[in-house]
Amino acid sequence: MAILIGIILCPIIIKVIWVLSATYGQGRLKKEEKEIIRRANYLISKVVTEPEQLFNEMPRSIGSQFQGEWALYSCSMTSIALANIATLYPKRRDMAISNIEKIIDIVLSPKIREYDKVRWHEDPLTSLSGNKSHMSYLSHLAWIIGRYKQIGGGDKYDMVYHPICEAMHRRMLQSPSLNLPTYPYENIYIPDMLVSIVALYDYASLNEGKYKAAVDKWIHRAKTEWIDHETGLLASFLEENVNGAEIIIPVKGSYSSLNCYYLSLVDKEFAKKQYECLKKYFKKKYPFTGIKEYHDKSSFYQFDIDSGPIIMNISPSGTAFAIGCATSLNDMKFRKQLLKTAEIAGCTITWKGKSHYLLANWVLVGEAVALAMRTSVQKDQK
Repeated sequence: MAILIGIILCPIIIKVIWVLSATYGQGRLKKEEKEIIRRANYLISKVVTEPEQLFNEMPRSIGSQFQGEWALYSCSMTSIALANIATLYPKRRDMAISNIEKIIDIVLSPKIREYDKVRWHEDPLTSLSGNKSHMSYLSHLAWIIGRYKQIGGGDKYDMVYHPICEAMHRRMLQSPSLNLPTYPYENIYIPDMLVSIVALYDYASLNEGKYKAAVDKWIHRAKTEWIDHETGLLASFLEENVNGAEIIIPVKGSYSSLNCYYLSLVDKEFAKKQYECLKKYFKKKYPFTGIKEYHDKSSFYQFDIDSGPIIMNISPSGTAFAIGCATSLNDMKFRKQLLKTAEIAGCTITWKGKSHYLLANWVLVGEAVALAMRTSVQKDQK
């Protein structure tokens, strides 16, 4: 019996020690610098490569469309993480700018934009004068370039940046609801649309407020028209019609966390209210701190392409994005709890100056998201 108990307890004890060791010092960003840079080194080694190789890092089982999406998001989130690092640790600025330049070149490649071209039957960059959305690809590219410029990158990509933002702005205003679809004949995915809002907000900050009015209009309509009455949260999905858009149920934890994160970059007060609603309805305390995928039902296990494997109703992506909410809104206690959960699930591996969650061997985009979220700190929070 003693041997049996020892066999059961041994891996548990090892895991507890592992988690405590890996999360020691988290909560104070100056102490996290070494680990953050090691994680950035890993991402750079995997993302800053040939476009074809990056595409092949994405799981083949998800299909070419999602491989393209995940490759783009890996570039986007890695770039945002590097820009955040440049803000947190100014001595890393040159490193960040240099690598973001390389990532922008990858995103501009035909291979990475192919997934969007297939769905819209035209290339997103050669059709900027047209009226098709292409929001998925264009918004992330614009966001990356905007952050690159904000940390001191030059005007190298302005010939692309300005036309992209002009096209997104024009297409928004042509829509009854100010929303752009990710793909044709599909509903509006609010988290996807919010990337456009963040990108145009950043553009306005760099160009004397240009396009800010459209951002303000969108935020006003979000506050007054697209709030779920039960939870108080911004809708996850909208169905557009000739008069505007209607909310589609359900509100999902993964989408709500991401909505809240993006809003924290545009409208802090709105984001704070959304954050409180998110914690009220979607925070899960047991057996681990995290974000539930559904607030009104539970499932021991299911899989969703956006949420990941939902185990005991905990949403992996919702929990990861909540790290960004907590960081950006300076809720360091909740951030620390979420990072502990990430360590329990992810299991950090460190080797030759690089660190990453073991899960990154299968889902690289998750590693990029996690680093972007935990570094999403404003200058006055450092």
